[in-house]
Amino acid sequence: MPTTSPKLLRRDDAADYVRHKWSIPCSRGLLAKLAVTGGGPVFRRAGKWPLYQEIDLDAWARSKISGPLNKTSDAPVSHVEKNEKGSTI
Repeated sequence: MPTTSPKLLRRDDAADYVRHKWSIPCSRGLLAKLAVTGGGPVFRRAGKWPLYQEIDLDAWARSKISGPLNKTSDAPVSHVEKNEKGSTI
């Protein structure tokens, strides 16, 4: 019985997938930045081209969505680092 390889998406298609399936703002540029800085979805490479599997995009999108909230102050605090004076680093 032949096995089916998972569909691999190029960066533009991966961003479209996240936007349309999860309603999360996502662009090719964001995925490119996250591929360098970290924090983005798992990806593979074919030569110089990054390729994404839908299962990895789904896992990453799920990790970005909070649980139910009753008010905005219930939202988790951002992990932005601040210096001694309270300015963003």
